[in-house]
Amino acid sequence: MEIHLPKHFFMGAAMSGPQTEGAYKIGGKLENIWDTWSDCSISDFYNKVGSYVGNNFYERYEEDIRLMKDLGLDSFRTSIQWSRLMDPDQKLNKEGAGFYHKVCSCAREQGIELFMNLYHFDMPSYLFRRGGWENREVVEAYVTYARTAFREFGKEICYWFTFNEPIVEPDQRYRDGIWYPFVRDAKRGMAVQYHLSLAHSLAVREFKRAKEEGYLPEDARIGLINCFAPPYTREDPSPKDLEALRMEDGIRNRWWLDLVAEGRLPEDIVKRLEADGIMPEIRPGDKEILAEGKVDWLGFNYYHPSRVQAPEKRTDENGDPKYSDPYVWPKARMNIYRGWEIYPKGVYDFGMKMREEYPDLKFFISENGMGVEHEERFRGENGEIQDDYRIEFVKEHLEWIMKAIEDGAQCMGYHYWALIDNWSWNNAFKNRYGMIEVDLAENYQRRFKKSAGWIREVINNREK
Repeated sequence: MEIHLPKHFFMGAAMSGPQTEGAYKIGGKLENIWDTWSDCSISDFYNKVGSYVGNNFYERYEEDIRLMKDLGLDSFRTSIQWSRLMDPDQKLNKEGAGFYHKVCSCAREQGIELFMNLYHFDMPSYLFRRGGWENREVVEAYVTYARTAFREFGKEICYWFTFNEPIVEPDQRYRDGIWYPFVRDAKRGMAVQYHLSLAHSLAVREFKRAKEEGYLPEDARIGLINCFAPPYTREDPSPKDLEALRMEDGIRNRWWLDLVAEGRLPEDIVKRLEADGIMPEIRPGDKEILAEGKVDWLGFNYYHPSRVQAPEKRTDENGDPKYSDPYVWPKARMNIYRGWEIYPKGVYDFGMKMREEYPDLKFFISENGMGVEHEERFRGENGEIQDDYRIEFVKEHLEWIMKAIEDGAQCMGYHYWALIDNWSWNNAFKNRYGMIEVDLAENYQRRFKKSAGWIREVINNREK
């Protein structure tokens, strides 16, 4: 099947500041939580490659943006690092701001539209030591940072996002204890999730104020990006399986969708969490803050679906409520390197959910990609990595996206993660996602993989 991209369907790349920039002590950058973890326990990172490296975007941003242009991309999303833009007194770090101004200028010169995200799991450590997202004072510090960014870059950046995947830190750091500081406490996790919701809403309010005051153009947009993994259960579900599905969808998807589309949290989920004793206090004035959270559009990160079934036990080993257990679908096709199911139809199902339940909210695929370990095994005689598996992965997802658009989904575009191999949290460079290789042994040299030529051809064949 040939992929025919609609005329106004944008195609771009997704990246993040902490995973690409490197230069972790240059230009007045502060220590962030990944630097702290790297300093505390470097052995927790694959091959002991900590947060310091990125892929050297700080020095190679001009080259990287030219590579995007060469492939025909029209946009890319990255993030400002809070720890690079602001100083310890919550004032603008002019040297850090200067770097982002240079990135903006380069993107503009190459005709690449810049999408800017404000937060990608990289809180400054001095704020984390004050309680991080568990502390409402840190929420206010984030609002100050957002206000500063909107005013500093409002004339250069049109498209903004408050958070990338705000469900991840509550899970990884506080519920499942996978990321530093390895907490396993459902109540603390929900406090973080709730405060992130407030932070998002307050940042949207700051965006609107900046727009009213002329710092941003009239066509500027604000959004939120999340990994809305479509949830599924057994093909012959019991009532308890369906309840597990409702809670999975409610906490991880509807929580954010209701917030950005309707300016509120899902009442059924809030009531259940309150009954279970893990819902944070909703203070006077909070509902008015949440009402500010409605956005112009939405980013949908999609790698894999979520499959759940009724939990065997009502609580986990810590005594916290347990709403579901994983369900292994017998027909699942897996990316064995990442342990994730490959299910391209999930983007279609999400598009239909948006069409039916949130019809006024436009969205785009803000991340989609395939990480593979030891890609050097697939290097051809010409030195190029023959990543046909990545071409197949993207092709299948684009086909389902096109079908979703045909059936009424308001999907505006697609950003591949990550166009250029980058550092990926404590997995470091274990799994490579890029269509462009980064050679760590050759001073971060960039080389096209086979998929890069393929995506160029797809873009060149877009409807004129």
